[in-house]
Amino acid sequence: MILQALNDYYIRMADDPDVDVPPFGFSFEEIESIITIDLQGEPKNVTVLDDSKLSICPAPAISLSEINKGNFPLKYKRTSGVAAYFLVDKGGYAFAAKTTRKSEEFNNLAKDVLTSDNSAGAALLTYLEKEESYREKLLSIDPDLEKRSKIAFRIDGEQKLIHEHEDIKKMWINFLKQVPGKQYGTCLISGDKEIVLPVHPPVKNKRKALQSDKGELSIVSFNIQSSESYQKEQSLNAATSEKAAFAYTTALNHLLAPGSSRKVQVGDTTVLFWTEAPKEVEGLFGLVMGAKESEDSDLAKRLGGLLSTLASGRLPRELGEPETPFYVLGLSPNAARISVRFWHVGTVGEMFSNISGHFQRMLLSGKPPKTPENPSPWWILKELAPQQDSRNISPLLSGQLFKSIIRNSPYPMTLLTAAIGRIRADRNIGYIRAGIIKAVLVRNYQQEINMALDKENGEIGYRLGRLFAIVERIQEEAVPGSNATVRDRFFSSASATPARTFPVILRNAQNGLAKIRKEKPGYAVNLDKLIQEILGEVDPQNGFPAALNLEKQGLFIIGYYQQRQDFFTPKQTATEA
Repeated sequence: MILQALNDYYIRMADDPDVDVPPFGFSFEEIESIITIDLQGEPKNVTVLDDSKLSICPAPAISLSEINKGNFPLKYKRTSGVAAYFLVDKGGYAFAAKTTRKSEEFNNLAKDVLTSDNSAGAALLTYLEKEESYREKLLSIDPDLEKRSKIAFRIDGEQKLIHEHEDIKKMWINFLKQVPGKQYGTCLISGDKEIVLPVHPPVKNKRKALQSDKGELSIVSFNIQSSESYQKEQSLNAATSEKAAFAYTTALNHLLAPGSSRKVQVGDTTVLFWTEAPKEVEGLFGLVMGAKESEDSDLAKRLGGLLSTLASGRLPRELGEPETPFYVLGLSPNAARISVRFWHVGTVGEMFSNISGHFQRMLLSGKPPKTPENPSPWWILKELAPQQDSRNISPLLSGQLFKSIIRNSPYPMTLLTAAIGRIRADRNIGYIRAGIIKAVLVRNYQQEINMALDKENGEIGYRLGRLFAIVERIQEEAVPGSNATVRDRFFSSASATPARTFPVILRNAQNGLAKIRKEKPGYAVNLDKLIQEILGEVDPQNGFPAALNLEKQGLFIIGYYQQRQDFFTPKQTATEA
């Protein structure tokens, strides 16, 4: 299903004149150096580009020695042996200070493909015949030519590189059709009897987010004998035609390209997304789910309006047809190949409705000015990372959270555990952390939690959280600027084992109330009334609970947060009301 969707996405892009993707038999490569020759094959110059030139280059590499052995000669991933790319390759192949197997392979491949019918091809053939006599001259121009990562050729006076000539491209495609040693099988994507690949092309990612220490990885590979069946080695276990394999990897590389608007990085999970037809919604999804910053106020308003419209049950015009299929793929690096963290197929309407529901569950009153209106998964995971450092984001939690949002499934319980754990560790209960806990309680436990303080909420965890906030407020009024606050000393124990902690802090609160009565008697009365109101809900027979489970600890934090917000929310007078 994943490969079929990616194959269809490539076909969609190939038919779109506004999207530039390489055709079958080619790939995008970055050219670092260009050797310029004249029509007689004489080298004129070597240009080392300051900014590498992105070009559609012939691929895959060809091993002529494997052809002679009757083996499969196409090399989409050059791991061992000698295989050359046609006309564009790294130093050692496209240029060598002395003749080697690599340079011979490069030259022989060019000679097998090129014909003298094309003037540029004829010039290059002449150059290759006399290459040995030109080496000293080329090295005097660029001593590091042999070390360059990608070398291409150009005719003097032309902007177009030799491999970009249409006639040369046709020669390459005709050569690929005639390469011996190919194997046939039933393609699992098309269902047709076609040439299949034992090794699929690798996924290229400039940020190296989907690479291991061993380099580029594949999404389909069989690297252990126990995974092979019917004596079929490598990817022949999952037969995929060379055209389909090229299409799905090209689609992946396009989605992963630098600056792609259809990619979000959350921890070590790379999230890719696309629709069945070109829509603005693809970019909006990335902005909603992946933005790290909210500096663009106009964009923030636009996204806020989009989500508000969704929350009201209407579909914004920007999203197009609500039934348009929408695909989301989460990938992570692994030791031997790319790991599929999650895969979801839905519709545009369903996807954005799920996202809107998630943001609605997180809403609380009292949002700080610099906090994003709708915090993306990146913001949430950063809040839960040690030292709030994005480098410490949990790789497992990132995929689980993203999946639960887009599927509208219960949040991972590790999300609640992580939020409560971070609050206990640093005693920082901010808007996003409280919103995370509220969202989990609403979705996973079906709790009804208001955005602001709810004095009618009778849940014991919620009421005890409010009670702790009141005790803390008493201390702040009685002993302003205290070095060790009641939150610093007792928050963790009060939220986990109330019966051991609350009798102690309530006795201390009475001392604080006595001090407040001397200066603010009315305020002291109000605080005492709040305490008595909450204590009236505590079971007189059993007293405070001996322990609170994870759900009630979450309610404790929400009650505490909302009571604190209520203390600092300006109250309307009767006249204002």
